[in-house]
Amino acid sequence: MKFQCSRNKLTEAVTNVQRAVSVKTTMPALEGILIKCENNKIHLYGYDLEICITTEIDAAVIEEGSSVIKAKLFSDIIRKLPEDNVIIEVDSKNIVYINSGKVNYKIVGLPAADYPEIPVINSEDNISIDGEILGSMIRQTIYAVAENDVKPTNKGTLFEIGSGIIRMVSLDGYRLAMRTEKISCSTEKTFIVPGKSLIEINRLITDSNDEKTEIIPGTRHIMFRIGSYRVISRLIEGEFINYRGSIPKSHVTELKINTRIFTDTIERMSLMLTDKMKSPIRCTIENNEIKTTCNTPLGQANDSLSVSMTGESIEIGFNNKFLLDALRYCETDEIIMELTGATKAIVIKPTEGDSFLFMLMPMRLSK
Repeated sequence: MKFQCSRNKLTEAVTNVQRAVSVKTTMPALEGILIKCENNKIHLYGYDLEICITTEIDAAVIEEGSSVIKAKLFSDIIRKLPEDNVIIEVDSKNIVYINSGKVNYKIVGLPAADYPEIPVINSEDNISIDGEILGSMIRQTIYAVAENDVKPTNKGTLFEIGSGIIRMVSLDGYRLAMRTEKISCSTEKTFIVPGKSLIEINRLITDSNDEKTEIIPGTRHIMFRIGSYRVISRLIEGEFINYRGSIPKSHVTELKINTRIFTDTIERMSLMLTDKMKSPIRCTIENNEIKTTCNTPLGQANDSLSVSMTGESIEIGFNNKFLLDALRYCETDEIIMELTGATKAIVIKPTEGDSFLFMLMPMRLSK
């Protein structure tokens, strides 16, 4: 295998593909990037058996072939090369020669036959969505995905596609994030994508100038096409919790709140909290005002803000991190907060429409 290409293009491709490479594994090939050369293009693959990121870049292919190169070392070398022109050659013993200007490297590769087979998606379903919208949906739901949970389904986001809409739902037992958008699609599908995969997909969407992203769901895997990149992820098997049953159908208090002012208030209260000093932020809601208090061994903080209020007065406690996560991803100037009681779930939604719905459980207050 031998090819010549741009260092800048190769660096970008390797950096993105490398995110799917295993850091610690019993299979040495999984710590590498698979490179295939054919038809004046080089194809790069990173795969950790759960997620695969692949792309292709133009190159002058002198000799077609394939090889696996240690990802971290390869990435470090490519980034430090002095000139934009790079020549890479792999001999029959999988020795890799890298040349750029006066710089030469000789490193050990692995045969491509050692690399695991990349999953193939056999599906005719193709869902097209604006990349910026999908990125927004991921950002507004990923924070509620459980990092450690005995239920595998809580470690992913539920996708519901049908009736001209796409809905994404994440929950971790303490909070729920739901995002809905209209799309032009006749397909009806439901599947759960791991949170780890969605983080990488969002990174690629953010870096891509491509307007459209394609979603191609299969039986056990799913593929996202983002510009020149393909992300293939396994799907989480199992039945997602009946989240609709957990959303309150009514409320006793409704607040219309300026998102930025409320966020600033909770951030000021949070200065009294540390990982070792956890205490609820007490909110007393009455007479079109929210009075906030936080007491810890560090001291006490008090603040207040004006709101538009209907319904009953209430005193309620919040986990500062959970509340801030929801407020920071609202992406609207004002929000509606619905409260059903001091110990029941709180709903946060936009003042108009139903593009998102965030829910979190309050903390019990000591008297």
